[in-house]
Amino acid sequence: MRTIALQLEEKQRIIQEFVPGKQITLAHIIANPTEEIYLKMGLITEEINAIGIMTITPSEGAIIAADVATKASDIKLGFIDRFSGALVITGDVSSVEAGIRDIVSVLEMQLGFTPTKVTRT
Repeated sequence: MRTIALQLEEKQRIIQEFVPGKQITLAHIIANPTEEIYLKMGLITEEINAIGIMTITPSEGAIIAADVATKASDIKLGFIDRFSGALVITGDVSSVEAGIRDIVSVLEMQLGFTPTKVTRT
């Protein structure tokens, strides 16, 4: 008698769920990133400057944040995703910090978003 073992492939499912509300979930500044970080993120490496990273819910808030940042300081948009709410900006440290802080201020004070602490490494 021969026993045949069937191995079932276990699948992992990830469900991303957004709750009603407006919030800034991440506001972080990488003051001195390496070239490798720039390359892995797909950013232009001509000039390696500070990176500002944000995630915003609802995701359309990233569009507003990009507008605020570009008007607040001398930054460049590295990435904006209107579906996930991710925003990446680059520039000198003071410009990135000014852009991030202005975004947090406008979203909180004018649009009623729940803010988060701006962090830095």
